[in-house]
Amino acid sequence: MVVVIFGVAGAGKTTIGEGLARELDWKFCDTDDFHPVANVEKMRSGVPLTDKDRQPWLERLRQLIKKSLTANENLVLACSALKKKYRDRLKVSDEVKFVLLRGDREQIAKQLAQRRGHFMNPDLLESQFADLEEPLASENAIVVELGQKPGELIEKIKTSLRKQSR
Repeated sequence: MVVVIFGVAGAGKTTIGEGLARELDWKFCDTDDFHPVANVEKMRSGVPLTDKDRQPWLERLRQLIKKSLTANENLVLACSALKKKYRDRLKVSDEVKFVLLRGDREQIAKQLAQRRGHFMNPDLLESQFADLEEPLASENAIVVELGQKPGELIEKIKTSLRKQSR
């Protein structure tokens, strides 16, 4: 199974993803590490990425997901996956599950302001919210509301994943 933790910058995708992977004893990847250098430079300078900018990145992630599933290797990804068409591209099978970390702008802006050592320019938060397409019911995504401790969010995700696997 591949679990994609998604949401806007600063929502806590890496923190929650790493914690979930650790508890499940699964592999974890931060998909920021798969962006081409040009994308990183754009984001660092406060320029939002276009769909065209994201295409090579999405293809790399799609291949990573396929490889993981083919190898029967469970994986947690921290990935923005803001638009439905991005999630559709990553959902190579029913073994790919999506979890949205949902929070309000004020809450996430506060978390983003506390983050250190990341290339994402906090000025891009508005463009992230503008791009965010809430998952449709047909996507069967798990939606977790921020505002609780990471451990509590991870437990909710694990419970929801168990229910979906039945």
